[in-house]
Amino acid sequence: MSKTTASGPAPSPAEDQDLGAAGSQLSTAPKEDLPNLPALGVIGWARWFWRQLTSMRVALLLLLLLSLGAIPGSLIPQTGVDETKVADFRKSHETLGDIYDKLGLFHVYGSVWFSAIYILLFISLIGCIVPRTWQFVGQLRRRPPGAPKRLNRLPAHTTWRTTAEPEQVHQAALALLKKRRFRAHLAGDAVAAEKGYVRELGNLLFHIALIVMLVAFAWGQLYKSEGNKLVVEGQGFSNTLTQYDDFKSGNLFTSDDLVPFSFNLEKFTGTYERTGPNKGTPRVYKADLTYSAGPYGKDENTTVQVNHPLEIDDSKVYLVSHGYAPVITVRDAQGKVVYDDAVPLLPLDANVTSSGVVKVLDGYRNAQGKKEQLGFNAFFVPTYGGHASGTMLSQFPALDSPVLALSAYHGDLGADSGIPQSVYQMDKTNMKEFKDSKGKLFKRLLRPGDSMTLPNGAGSVTFGKTVKEWAGFQVVQEPGGGWALTGAVAAIGGLAASLFIQRRRVWVRAVRGADGVTVVEMAGLGRSESAKVPEELGDLAGILYDQAPGAPDPDGPADSPDTDQEPGTETPVPAEGAEQ
Repeated sequence: MSKTTASGPAPSPAEDQDLGAAGSQLSTAPKEDLPNLPALGVIGWARWFWRQLTSMRVALLLLLLLSLGAIPGSLIPQTGVDETKVADFRKSHETLGDIYDKLGLFHVYGSVWFSAIYILLFISLIGCIVPRTWQFVGQLRRRPPGAPKRLNRLPAHTTWRTTAEPEQVHQAALALLKKRRFRAHLAGDAVAAEKGYVRELGNLLFHIALIVMLVAFAWGQLYKSEGNKLVVEGQGFSNTLTQYDDFKSGNLFTSDDLVPFSFNLEKFTGTYERTGPNKGTPRVYKADLTYSAGPYGKDENTTVQVNHPLEIDDSKVYLVSHGYAPVITVRDAQGKVVYDDAVPLLPLDANVTSSGVVKVLDGYRNAQGKKEQLGFNAFFVPTYGGHASGTMLSQFPALDSPVLALSAYHGDLGADSGIPQSVYQMDKTNMKEFKDSKGKLFKRLLRPGDSMTLPNGAGSVTFGKTVKEWAGFQVVQEPGGGWALTGAVAAIGGLAASLFIQRRRVWVRAVRGADGVTVVEMAGLGRSESAKVPEELGDLAGILYDQAPGAPDPDGPADSPDTDQEPGTETPVPAEGAEQ
């Protein structure tokens, strides 16, 4: 077997052109021609701008800008997430707040500049994908190009002489290459084969997946909804706008898009670490629900836990918070019950020290028989440390020693003014304090089952023996999440294919020499220099050599099984300059 080690003389322009044709279209990247700037004109400039916008470097630049533009949305409070934090930021940083406001940094994802980057990236990807897709389809429909005139000019090549007929070599080469999953055919005096189309397919898949992700993200932002609801044990929720404590949605969302369902909170269970450095850390947080999907759905039981939401169509119900709701009963001067309900209080710390208000709006009459409204500031600790602790703060989040502190007011709560009020705060503008015997604000500490009598025969308040628990739920409806996940997985797969699969071509030429002996030439060409092309070519040449063994060399002894290396195991060596 002869081994070609010299690269030969420099190729002529015609040979360079021939080699360029053989190595053409190993990629579907569009060719960029430099424009003739002085003679561009309006159409020329528009064409140049379109080429720049749809180029790969501009697409990558826009993708980088989009990533950088999302950073302020994570670091700066956003109006769509928490308007209270935005208001606090503006109050604390007046000058910086005005600058952020003008730059749209408080609503990054809805700002003009972010939308412009987003839309330009979308157009760039489409303008890049469409022509490359057509080119790729055209390449799949065409056969691999014929062999160059001089195969020894390629980066990896080998040659030997054989007694086999050229037709036998061609048939053996065709069978071998097709077995190795090459697309192969006989073109003139050589077999042309190509492999690695998945590389370009992966490249296109990656870009298409990016478009899918962009569309899914935009769709989710425009049609998303997010609402919060506090539900006390024994109470329920129906997925309508009026049932939410707070609600926000995308620009194209309507109330008709809400998924119809309802649920009742049967029981909330929370357990905590009792000892060790993690004392007070929740071990179990779960809410047992009875829910029904659709207007006529059957009741079903389920348990919602942290990071394990209830999923109903496009809606997910997350468990996000927890607290206590003491049962409070209020009687008027005549002993008539005017209020009897569980009052949810908001936690202030990790041990669920909680505060809130109790508002008695209707039905109360004072000792003189005059209609009034009552208000109570409530402060609750599930585990009271006693007077010796010196503080009214909970020592543990579980209901080990619950204590309720109440301070009483009477007058007008302003609920009839038509101005919305928070159920957790009390407007004391038109309220008067109940006074104790020392002329100070009337307040008491109550344990479950205790009662306090209001001054001047104004009535009484009882802290019930039952302390209910409440759970805070967040209902999220964001369509397009599945498409976004699919796009992300496809993008990773496409990127992996485009990075690790190499598109390559192999040619096998067998012609009869001047002395009547068949000369076999094999060469390989890849889109980029890689050790895989010479290695694969050597492997293919070794197998083909077994089927077309070497013939005697007119200038020396012939290769034969009697040599130190078996002909069937001898591997051709690529030409000098080929990558090993």
